[in-house]
Parts: sequence; C-alpha cells; structure tokens
Amino acid sequence: MFIVSLIFWLVGLALLGGGIWLITLDGSWYYALTGVLLIVVGAMTRSRRPTAQLLYALFLIATAAWSLWESGYDWWPLATRLGLFLILAIPLLIPAKDASRAGLAVLLPVWAIIGVGTLASMAVDQHRIEGELNRDVVAESPDTGDSPKESWHAYGRSNMGQRYSPLEQITPQNVDNLELAWQYRTGDMMGPDDVTETTYEATPLKVGNSLFLCTPHNWLIALDADTGKEQWVYDAKVPDESSRQHQTCRGVSYLPPSNGDPDAIDVQAIDQPAENQAAIQCDAQLFLPTSDARLVAVDPATGARCANFANNGELDLMHNMPFKQDGFYYSTSPPVVADGKVIVAGSVNDNYAVKSPSGVIRAYDAKTGELVWNWDAGNPDETAPIAEGETYTTSSPNSWSIASADEELGMIYFPMGNRTPDQLGMYRSPSEEKYASSVVALSLETGQVEWVQQFVHHDLWDMDTPAQPSLLDLETEQGTQPALVIPTKQGDVYVLNRKTGEPILPISEKPAPQGTIEGDYAADTQPVSSLSFRPPKLQESDMWGATPLDQLMCRIQFKSLRYEGQYTPPSKQGTLVFPGNFGVFNWGSIAVDPKRQVMFGMPLYLAFTSTLVPKDGTDLGKTNQGEQGINENAGAPYAVDMKPFLSPLGIPCQQPPWGYVAGADLRTGETVWKHKNGTVEDMTALPLPIKMGVPGIGGPVITESGLVFMAASVDDYLRGYDLETGEQLWQARLPAGGQATPMTYLNSEGEQMVVQVAGGHGSIGTTIGDYVVAYKLKAQ
Repeated sequence: MFIVSLIFWLVGLALLGGGIWLITLDGSWYYALTGVLLIVVGAMTRSRRPTAQLLYALFLIATAAWSLWESGYDWWPLATRLGLFLILAIPLLIPAKDASRAGLAVLLPVWAIIGVGTLASMAVDQHRIEGELNRDVVAESPDTGDSPKESWHAYGRSNMGQRYSPLEQITPQNVDNLELAWQYRTGDMMGPDDVTETTYEATPLKVGNSLFLCTPHNWLIALDADTGKEQWVYDAKVPDESSRQHQTCRGVSYLPPSNGDPDAIDVQAIDQPAENQAAIQCDAQLFLPTSDARLVAVDPATGARCANFANNGELDLMHNMPFKQDGFYYSTSPPVVADGKVIVAGSVNDNYAVKSPSGVIRAYDAKTGELVWNWDAGNPDETAPIAEGETYTTSSPNSWSIASADEELGMIYFPMGNRTPDQLGMYRSPSEEKYASSVVALSLETGQVEWVQQFVHHDLWDMDTPAQPSLLDLETEQGTQPALVIPTKQGDVYVLNRKTGEPILPISEKPAPQGTIEGDYAADTQPVSSLSFRPPKLQESDMWGATPLDQLMCRIQFKSLRYEGQYTPPSKQGTLVFPGNFGVFNWGSIAVDPKRQVMFGMPLYLAFTSTLVPKDGTDLGKTNQGEQGINENAGAPYAVDMKPFLSPLGIPCQQPPWGYVAGADLRTGETVWKHKNGTVEDMTALPLPIKMGVPGIGGPVITESGLVFMAASVDDYLRGYDLETGEQLWQARLPAGGQATPMTYLNSEGEQMVVQVAGGHGSIGTTIGDYVVAYKLKAQ
C-alpha cells in the first residue's frame, strides 16, 4: 500500500500548499483542508486502518455537498471536482487480507451513489433555454437587397448584411439528404514564415454561374458554380511581412456591369496566371483588398487587372498616411460598392506603436479610383479629398470589419474600432473618443456624419465593434421602422433606427468599475442594450480545470487578478477581461430573417487577461505577438500582455459551456432559445464528439425555409439548424477548420448549393487546409 499512500501524500501536499496560497488571497479553504485530509488518509492507508475508509467516505460526502453548493447539478463542474477523488477511492475499495470490512461497508455505497449521481448529471442541461421563435411571416415582401434570388453579390449577400437567402429548396425536412457535390483546393496554405493569425475567413460571391473568393495570401479565384472547376486565379503577389497581426481575406466586392443585368458576365477558363495578363478596360469589376495595403480591381470574366481603375488596376492605400510602417495597415474585409463608389476601410495593428497609420475611411470612384471623399475620426468634419502632401490623423479609430449600406437613404454604416493603444486612453482627442467603439452612419455622397451610436465609453479593453450591421425593416408598435441590428464584443445586440440612430430597443447606462493608472480615467457608466447576451460576473466558484489541481491554480490566478466585473480597468497587477477580446460576438456577426423578424447568433464566452507592463528598461523579450502575447506600444510607457485565461493544461479557466447558438425576437428583444454548440472532438487527444459548448469564430446564414447553416466552432463541422427551435438537424465533417461564413445559391440546373470555405484558423488552432466544399440534395 506504500504506492497508494504516496499518491495520497503527493496530491495532499499539492492541495495543501496551493490551498494555503489561495487562503492568503481570501479564497476558499476547501483545498487546504482537503490536502490535510488526504495526507492523513495516506498515513492511515499505509497502516491499513479501516478508519481510512470511513474518513474518506465522509470526505466524499462533504466534497459532493460542497460541489453541489458551488455549481449546482451540472456535469462538467461536478465531474472535474469529484472525478479525481472517486478514482483515488478505488484502492481503498480493495479489501486487505484479515482486515475489518466495516470501513468498506460504508465507503463502497457512498462511492457508488456519488459516482452514479455524478454520471446522471450528464442528462441535465442547466444552461439550455427552450423555446420557439416566431414561425409566422411578419413582413410579406421584405427588402433583402439588390442581389438576385439565385445569387450572392456581397459579403452578407447584399449590402444590407442580412446573411439571409430567399431560397427554400433545402428545408428542415430534407436537409438530411444533403451530400457533398464537389470539393476544391486552392493551393494557398499557411507557411512557416506566416504570422499566427493566418486564417481562411472568406465568404465567396456568386455572380452569374461563377464563385469568386479570396485566400489568406490574397489570391482571387474564380470557380464554376456547378462543378467547382477552377476558371482563373489572380495572385496579388503579397510579400511576407512579420509585422502584420493578421494574414487573412474575408471576401471581395463586386461592381455590376453597366447594362443593368448584374449576373451578365461570361467567365472564361484561363490556363495562365491571371496576373500575367495585360490590363484591360473593365465594365464589371471585382475589388480585392490586400494585406500589403492595396486595392486591386480585376475583370470578373478573365481575372485581368482593370486599366481604367487607379494605376493599371492597383490603388496604393498608404497614400497620405502619417506613418507607413510595413505591415501596420491593410484591409482584411471587403470594401463596399455603392452609389458608384468603392468605399474602403482598414485594419491598424493593435498596440504595436502609438504613432501608427490612420484609420481613415475613403470613398473612391468605382470606375477610375479617384478619391471622392475621406472620413477620418480624428478630423471628422473635413471630408473633402485630402491634398497631396497632407496627412490623415495619426492612429485614429479604424473600421476593420464589414460595413453595410442603404442607397435609398444614402447612408453607409461602419462598425468602428478604437485608437491604438487599446488599453491606454490618454492619447485620444475628443473626436476620437466620440467615434471609437461605435457604429457611425456616413453620407454616401459626402462622407459627412449622419449619426453615431457608441457602445463603449473610453474603451480600455479592445471592445471594437467587430461585426457587420444587419439592415431590415422592423415592425414595431410605432409602425415599420428602418432598423439596423449590430452585435458587440461585450454581448449586447443593439437595434437602432438606421435613419436617425435612435434606439428601437431600449439602451440604458450602468455604473462601471473605476481606478486606472495615473494619467488615465475610466468612464463612470457604460451602455447596455435590452437585447443582451452578456454573461454574469465571474465568481471564484466558476473556476474550472480537468482536475482539482488545475482548478486550484485557476482559483489562485483568479484571486490574484484585478476583477470587479465587466469593464474592470487595465492594471499593472493584471486584469481579468470578461467577456474577453474574442468577444461574445465577433466579425461573424449574426444573421437576421427579415420575414420572421428574428435573429440567429453564436454567443461565445472566454475570459482574457490584460496586464500593463512598465517599460522601465527591463527586457520585455519578444514583443508584437499579435492577438495573444506582449505588444510593445512603442512610444508609450507601458507594453501590454494579453492572453486567454487558461489553466496550466491550456484549457479555459472558467467552466464550460463556452459557446452557444441562440435565437432572439428582434421586435421584443427576447432571447427565445439558447443551446450549447459544438463538441470537443478536435480539442483533445481522444476524438470524442462530446457536446460541451465550444468556442468558435465565423457566422451563420439563414434561408427562407427556416434553416440556418454555420460552421465556425473549433470542431471541424458544418451544421444545419432549425431556426425556429435551434435544434441541430444535420452536420457534415469538414476537411479543415470552418472559420468562415457559408453562403448558398442556385446553380445553372436550379439546384440549391451550400458552400463553405474550410482552411482553418491559425490563432485558435483548428485544422489547417485550403478547401472549398459544396453540398446539394441527393438526386431523387
């Protein structure tokens, strides 16, 4: 029994030492007391005393009661609190020769009852909200944009950003009959010199009978929409650059031909690299943003550059920038084509330098590339084209996500980010404060501000507005209102009148934690929408791990960090940021059904930590590590160290679920259903499809039949859901991570296709690949 005793002693000593540390942080006494008990049981076990079994039985009862008090009847918290101790009991259940069995008679039933009771909790889902979204049509003939029914002409299908298709061939009743129709490999793979955030996030366009998509290294590819056969490839020849935070392309944009038929293009199969062709005069045009800060216009039919646009089809977006560091500015999202203009925003590296490029938004003539207007949040009133030799505002707030537009109202809507550095607010001007972390409506004609609605005041947490606004006409008690629906990282979904910016669903202001570094301040209050997926404030009892040992370490980390709830200011001590930098919602946004007036989203819950690191001459080591790690903030007195809040085993410190799907009524603001989404199949060494509710990044698409398609989660599946109930109806295994938003269309035979780009996501560790996969119903 020496080995058994030794195990008890080692586990006991670890829990005792860590438990005393936790007590000094004003944390739970449970772990220290457990450590003492295990050491005592270890000693008793070596001498084969029956009292060891009796004592351990009492310990299991007490631990079960404590676990239920802390977490309720919830499988994952219970299993990880009790699992190790139930395993440690097994040697005590083996009777020794000539030993009294009195202790065994008590321990065995206690062990069995607690074990079976814990296993039974798998059948209980405390986190599930059951309900049914409105199944009736509220708006008979809603505006779904100018994309033809069978096509997909913009990132969100149209400039309304609804991610809603009026197709209804694939239904909840027949979705089980979907099968793989074709598969294509782009050839663009993540390389050894790429930055971590190298990702496939593209949603293809479908124009005529061709698909157009971009790859992380800015290849623009045309495919036959029936077969997936390659028609041409344009390689923008983007050089490697280690200073980029992101190497991705979410999509391209389309300018229809002047003949009035947006699908009238005759795409040709080109057997040479399209970039080698001579530039031509273009009627229809595709616009490709590149990660070396260019905007390229190409002919949809051949992939040749458009000689009529800018400099032989290429526009240098670094013009008039105050600072031009390589890799600090580029566009990861498609521009908007509206009102005869191509309107471009860009991404500015977070927290690399105080003096960085501007976040200016610019509108160019879509045919010629001539600058029509520019809107700079640092100088918001001057929108006339900037003169040669002048510069935009240094580091002003940028818009890195996707915009939407309403040409009838003459407005374009941008989700706004923050001024870099994110965690240091002392560099911001009053105008930058006004427009940061907001949605801003600009005039399509002049670029002048029509209205702005801010979602975070004096943002110190990287809570950029990350998602494309969705536009629909909403039926309210006051009549039909032109609505804008936009989700945020902090978990709110705002429903605004897109003409005036006024709230349709109420917005309130709530007090926020105070106390910042010298020279900065925190806003007294922060806005909250009445439609919200914000999580409750974390408690020590929410800390989690695979075993009590890493749970204990997570509790120590939790108690060591500064945390007074959401919006706890950054600190040198280290601050817990929850929801974290990935946000409850990110660039995948939501999908809205303009007929039923409902939304489908994928709320995510992962905590991050943020630590301000004084630059007092000490060696910071490797800096500018992107989304996770130390970023230098050159020119500022503090670097910032950001990372997910993980246990020593590399799993989230807060207990699951971490990812859901949810449905809400946009007219009432009610969350009608909410279910765990995704499995741990691709997160662990054992490929077990256990439905845990896992993280993800990507977005959904709704069809008129009441189906939703979405991949996004960290297991490699494309799934189909019932919009009404949220139930998963279908899934298909993907060859790589599906961190892109799918789309759907009709092919030339009138068959509805569902297409998913599956290439993985470098920073969340999903399977890397280069696939485009298409599904359709089996032939009957």
